[in-house]
Amino acid sequence: MEKILRLILRLVGSAALLAVLAVVMPYEMMDAIHGRLGLGRLPADPIVGYLARSLSAFYALVGALMWMLSGDVRRHRPTILFLGGAFIVFGIVLVGVDWVEGLPLWWRCGEGPWVSLIGVAIAWTASRVPPAAD
Repeated sequence: MEKILRLILRLVGSAALLAVLAVVMPYEMMDAIHGRLGLGRLPADPIVGYLARSLSAFYALVGALMWMLSGDVRRHRPTILFLGGAFIVFGIVLVGVDWVEGLPLWWRCGEGPWVSLIGVAIAWTASRVPPAAD
C-alpha cells in the first residue's frame, strides 16, 4: 500500500507542480487558453492576474509538499491523512464555487468531484499504511 500511496502523491504532486507555468505565463496565453475552454475573454483586471498567478503558485506549493510527504509515508502518515481529508472537503467546496459562479457543467463535473475522489484515494490508501514506529 505504501508504494501505491507514494505513486498517488507523486502523480498528483507532479500535476500540481505544473501550475508553476501559469505563474509566469503571459496574459495573452492565459487569455487564449481561457477562450479555447469556451469561457470567453479573460478579464484584464489586475485582480484576475493576481488570483490566477497566486493560486497557481499555491497549487505548485501543494505539489511540492506532496512530493516531500511521499518520501516517507509512514512518518508523514498523519499529515497525509489530513491532506486526504482536506482534498475531500476542498472538492466539495469547489463544486459549490463552480455552481455559484456559473461555470459550465463539464467544469463542475470535472473539478470538484475529481479533487474529492483524489482525497478519498489518498485518505483510504494512507489509512492502510502502518504508522511509523516510534
